[in-house]
Amino acid sequence: MDISREPCKEDILTAAKRIFTYVNRTPVFTCSTIDNLAGANIFFKCENFQKAGAFKSRGAVNAVLSIDPNDIKHGVATHSSGNHAAALARAALLRNIPAYIVMPEDSSKVKIAAVKSYGGRITFCTPTLAAREEKLNEVLTETHAFEIHPYNNYAIIAGQATAALELIEDQPSLDTIIAPVGGGGLLSGTALAAHYFLPSAKVIAAEPEGADDAYKSFYQSKLIPSINPDTIADGLRTSLGSLTYPIIKRLVSDIITVDDKATIDTMKLVWERMKIIIEPSSAVALAIVLQNQQRFKGQKIGIIISGGNVDLMQLPWK
Repeated sequence: MDISREPCKEDILTAAKRIFTYVNRTPVFTCSTIDNLAGANIFFKCENFQKAGAFKSRGAVNAVLSIDPNDIKHGVATHSSGNHAAALARAALLRNIPAYIVMPEDSSKVKIAAVKSYGGRITFCTPTLAAREEKLNEVLTETHAFEIHPYNNYAIIAGQATAALELIEDQPSLDTIIAPVGGGGLLSGTALAAHYFLPSAKVIAAEPEGADDAYKSFYQSKLIPSINPDTIADGLRTSLGSLTYPIIKRLVSDIITVDDKATIDTMKLVWERMKIIIEPSSAVALAIVLQNQQRFKGQKIGIIISGGNVDLMQLPWK
């Protein structure tokens, strides 16, 4: 695809074919107990069963496989708190190139371990966006690696769109599709997929109250960065990007926020009732449904469970 322009319908279909061999077509689960609690029919696209444990593998594989070999002969690099880091390290293995990863020093231990298991070369930094970008620039200068941004990259967005594409193929009569939003790669990809393949469905974003830059950006019609985010959903602390924001502003119907207590309670509910491991960033999508039951009552709702990478020694309800 032409990575200088927004993904079109054909780009998403091409991405699906490109990554097919290297990612899982994840299952869509239902749970009658949760349906009864929500008063709606919910279909969970379980990206917690994805390679490297999150939807990020879709975008990372699509990006790495679509770049000219000469451009990545020195490897690839990024900054990430975890899921994109692991996904990019794994994708780099597919082309036998190094992956240089800048991670905040407070990143989840399980996510650090995952990056190392895929051979990622980690450089730690203080947990601020400015520090991440500064350290990444140092790494890029030193290694001449090709930067693959966690979300502000059209090849990444096209790859992430394939999760919603599969969900729509499996459940073509959804009324609403809900995805969590951090940097907006998954949400913008989901919005594009719905626009092209199920235009009758609304796309709604779920965001933590303590990291509500997307909500503010959406309703103030200007890009507002995330400053000192405070949420248990570590994957949703990043700011929207210059590429993701316009897509979200144009194609997303609403952004709804939820507090961390509701997120933790929802995460625990899914663990207990569905018997699957999801991380806090995944739980926000169901949490907004349970917190706004009248709005979603009677609907067929697709929810993208974004990932399941959790430090089992640091569970929020212990």
